[in-house]
Amino acid sequence: MALIITDECINCDVCEPECPNSAISQGEEIYEINSSLCTECVGHFNEPQCIEVCPVDCIINNPNMIESKDQLQAKYQALINKK
Repeated sequence: MALIITDECINCDVCEPECPNSAISQGEEIYEINSSLCTECVGHFNEPQCIEVCPVDCIINNPNMIESKDQLQAKYQALINKK
């Protein structure tokens, strides 16, 4: 699953630099996660780093973007191959 940031986000700026895929960026009101770039840190870390550092626990699984670990790994490989 890709992750999403809920409207509880306080724009603290700690999640964006932690994302190894540059999937997090500042939106109009709160930070947003690009689901095509989010691999939940598969390929990089054991746990999503944005969730680890978020002080208000506003980053959750996106119910509209259900992906298995294998699919996330394939997305990671595709992103690496583009670089």
